[in-house]
Amino acid sequence: MIFRNRSEAGRLLAERVAELELFDPIVYALPRGGVPVAVEVARTLAAPLDLLIVRKIGAPGFPEVALGAVVGGVTPQLVLNDDIYAATGRDAANLERARRSELDEVARRRRRYLGDRPVQDPAGRVTIVVDDGIATGATARVALAALRAQGAATIVLAVPVAPASSVEDLKSEADIVVVLHAPEEFWAIGQFYRDFHQLSDEETISYLRAAWDSE
Repeated sequence: MIFRNRSEAGRLLAERVAELELFDPIVYALPRGGVPVAVEVARTLAAPLDLLIVRKIGAPGFPEVALGAVVGGVTPQLVLNDDIYAATGRDAANLERARRSELDEVARRRRRYLGDRPVQDPAGRVTIVVDDGIATGATARVALAALRAQGAATIVLAVPVAPASSVEDLKSEADIVVVLHAPEEFWAIGQFYRDFHQLSDEETISYLRAAWDSE
């Protein structure tokens, strides 16, 4: 299965999610690539659209290794990889500084993308997390954990494509997982799209504004 672009993938994904007949859901996009996909899902479901902005906290001296991550929202969350945290020796004071720094960046990005639009509260609600695809699943796991901590009643993960191994792993993290294509052989998300260019902030904002204009 090859998608023409993220919008086409979103329309196809929306059809599958609509079959679940979810009650009064909130759609959360993982920016930037998840936004065009989530726009189509939110439009089909006539659901509010919000963002979950995830920022990684790197291990000391090894920034590419995720010690944890912060996620924005009504109640911003810190999600730690306990094993890596224990192995790195990072102390609580350094962790708190990193947390504050990354939350500041989450807030900056939210203002840029959403302006003064209110944050959706997931407590007691059906929530749908949407991205353009999953590779390792690390970002999705953090987003799902954050929604769980904020009291979401039901968490749905919906993506156009993900490796079969990741799908099985994520079934323990979300209440429902919707994936259109789950190949055994998987190298990168982009191999399943004809157009998979990196979205700019400006493009992301234009997708969001078009969605809000149609509300």
